[in-house]
Amino acid sequence: MEAAIINFISFTFFLSFFFLVHTQWKKKAKSSGKLPPGPWKLPIIGNLLHLSGSLPAHRLLSDLAKRYGSSSGLMHLQIGEIPAVIVSSREMAKEFLRTHDLAFASRPELTATKVLFYNCWEVAFSPYGDLWRQMRKICVTELLNAKIVRSFSSIRNDEIHRLLAHIRSSLGRPLNMSQRIALFMSSLTCRSALGRVFTGREELVELLEEMSSLVGSFEFADVFPSWKLLHSVCGNKNRMLKIHRKVDPIIENIIKEHEKKLESGELGGDDEGEDIIGVLVKLERNGGHQLPITHEVIKGVFLDIFAAGTETSSTTIVWALSEMMKNPRVFSKAQAEVREAFRGKEKLEEEDMEELLYLKSVVKETLRCHPPVPLLIPRECREETVVCGYTIPVKARVLVNVFAIGRDPRYWEDPESFIPERFENSSIDFMGNNFEYLPFGSGRRICPGLAFGFTNSLSPLAHLLYHFDWMLPPGITVDTFDMTETAGISVGRKTDLVLIPATPIK
Repeated sequence: MEAAIINFISFTFFLSFFFLVHTQWKKKAKSSGKLPPGPWKLPIIGNLLHLSGSLPAHRLLSDLAKRYGSSSGLMHLQIGEIPAVIVSSREMAKEFLRTHDLAFASRPELTATKVLFYNCWEVAFSPYGDLWRQMRKICVTELLNAKIVRSFSSIRNDEIHRLLAHIRSSLGRPLNMSQRIALFMSSLTCRSALGRVFTGREELVELLEEMSSLVGSFEFADVFPSWKLLHSVCGNKNRMLKIHRKVDPIIENIIKEHEKKLESGELGGDDEGEDIIGVLVKLERNGGHQLPITHEVIKGVFLDIFAAGTETSSTTIVWALSEMMKNPRVFSKAQAEVREAFRGKEKLEEEDMEELLYLKSVVKETLRCHPPVPLLIPRECREETVVCGYTIPVKARVLVNVFAIGRDPRYWEDPESFIPERFENSSIDFMGNNFEYLPFGSGRRICPGLAFGFTNSLSPLAHLLYHFDWMLPPGITVDTFDMTETAGISVGRKTDLVLIPATPIK
């Protein structure tokens, strides 16, 4: 009996092998034009072996591009059945994100984003089309307009004071700053999006870490989409569904509470300071859009805002603190600037942050060395396109390695060193027009909340430097301080940042 089962399994895998080889041959026969160069490939799996190893994806792809890519910064990989193009230069980034932006403005359909982000009915992972255009417009004009963003300053100040109070209660003791900053950012984002901190916030922050890891991980169904028989046994879909079942009731309760407030008149009309979910619930009720705004759409947009506002911003703050602890000269210079600018003031006002030119440079340099999403969110080719003589197949996935571009010696002097001074008297910014520096992307899919995110990083850092001195835990020196990265679509520290706050200034 056992021998029969083994024979059946062997025969099944033989048929699978034959089917996949045949599929690959057919796809190759249909392709036309010259593909970008890349490493050698194996039948069926293509370049999957090249993508194995312990390095995070952005570093691994950077190394592969140096060895096998074109001198212009383009590399082709065959990832199972899926063609992929890796962009690793300023010049190619401009081609894909500006010159041919429309051809590469869509997103691939991935299992993780479909399951976790409500069938991609939101902004970040939505394919290019009417829904994406509508929701992008709403985000820019209704959710992140000047009036609403302006109202967030009081919330930010309040949450910063809560953060400082907690740190004062921990003076002289090791404090997990990774956890503390994540909670601070999640609370700030909650109050901006919902008007208050909701029940289940801490659980949702933890789930977001798992979601980030899953979105950035290998998924069998995404690499071999035609071999559906194995999708249920080879992959993380059950884990994704489990996370989704935990996340969904939390967000559903938030929407129901806002609906009750709308019915009772508590949401009001156009009051300044109205929270983001309140705006979306009213838009859902009022209608009048080309495509209806549903609960699923609101949930997806909320996850976008919560993930971007919590994980990417907290990651930037933690990396900035880490780099300053690793580089005492930078720390001392930034702290001296903050303390001089606010000497004699009882509290730091947001308008005064404009004076902190060096600290701004610290945050910009952090975004160069540690872009929150180092490969950006993958794009998908909408139609066969020729870029600089290379043919990019339809449905090819495009990864722009902004980490590699940000550390390229062709554009940056001493790129591996943390030198905020490189941004002093420089016109380079993060608005998507300088293609050697794209921490938030560029083109149609640029992050719509980039300026808000930058402010959310700058202001807390200024307060942390102003009110406290900081030390590494006993036994850890600048030379032994761990700066290892974790894997995922958003790349943070592998180990939590633990620091000791010292007596604040009087």
